[in-house]
Amino acid sequence: MPRGPRGEKRPRDVVGNAVHVMKILTGEIEESTEIDDGKDPAAKALGKKGGAARAKALTPERRREIAKKAAAKRWQS
Repeated sequence: MPRGPRGEKRPRDVVGNAVHVMKILTGEIEESTEIDDGKDPAAKALGKKGGAARAKALTPERRREIAKKAAAKRWQS
C-alpha cells in the first residue's frame, strides 16, 4: 500500500481512496493522525527553546544583517 507524505497508508486507486474517505466520515474506521517524524521529542523541545533564546538575544542591527545575508543568498543566481 502506498504511503502519504507523513508515512500514512493510503489506497492505491481513486475508488479505493473514495471508499476509505467514506469509511472515515461514517465512523467505520478511525483516521490515524499521529505523526512520527523520527525525531526525539525532547530534542525538538530544546531546539525551540534555543531558537527563542537566540532571537531574544539578537540586536535589531544584527537581525537586519542576518536577514540581508539570507536575502542575498536566496536571490543569488
